[in-house]
Amino acid sequence: MQETILITGATGTVGNQVVNKLSNLNVKVRAGVHSIIKGENLKYPNVELCEIEFRKPESLKAAFTGVDRVFMITPMTDDQVEIGKLLIDAAKAAGVKHVVKLSAAGAEAENGIQLGRWHREVERYLEESGLNYTILRPASFMQNFVNFYGDSIRKANKIYLPLGHGKVSFIDARDIANVAGRVLTSDNFRNEALYITGPEALTGEEIAQSISEATGRQIEFVDVPEDAARQEMQQMNMPEWMVNALMELHQVCKAGQAATVTDTTEKVTGHKGYTFRDFCQHYADCL
Repeated sequence: MQETILITGATGTVGNQVVNKLSNLNVKVRAGVHSIIKGENLKYPNVELCEIEFRKPESLKAAFTGVDRVFMITPMTDDQVEIGKLLIDAAKAAGVKHVVKLSAAGAEAENGIQLGRWHREVERYLEESGLNYTILRPASFMQNFVNFYGDSIRKANKIYLPLGHGKVSFIDARDIANVAGRVLTSDNFRNEALYITGPEALTGEEIAQSISEATGRQIEFVDVPEDAARQEMQQMNMPEWMVNALMELHQVCKAGQAATVTDTTEKVTGHKGYTFRDFCQHYADCL
């Protein structure tokens, strides 16, 4: 009998890719969305949409009923820890046999950054829940250069980031989905944490060069002073907790602490991960 896999946060950068990946496998996919209208782009084969309101017990109960496994994505909000715990409680109440949590690289670090500490608190709650689990800790996403930095690339041919000369092992969200697809459809990797990165660590200048080659335009990396980056985010009306969390992440990258490269993708899926050049070629029309 086909298993049913629930993906919470299915419309996001990673969730969308996981839904797409699982739709081609021998499973039933339940894509959890905030509203059915927003899930219109998730109408792949073997996929059903369900609305999830994280703070409504009846909504969570309906979403988790009959589910065998869960790919758990929590939103980037100031109450993400509480939401994560609610999802774990709902999975346990529904008798889910395996929860795969999307975490973040470095979450295990003692005295790490705020984003990592939030993820680690939920990881611990999951580890102590009695559920079978797998934790995925990916590096920063290559798709950020389309979703968040794309406007300045498309309009000004510039990448504005406070990275200095720091190298970052960005990962393609498609590789996270490939790893998740393998983990969610097997009984391997139970009660493990998998650190997933791209196959190389790159500087801002190297990233700009790859985008230039793919688009045929000259793209420039601009190392933004940290004070200016903070001020820009504040002018975008980001809440202060988010500004602080993102600036901590940038500082880690600038210090070279996000340059670790792993071969997890190849070990789990049997093939090498996408390079940044591969990403640029695929998304050239969006850059």
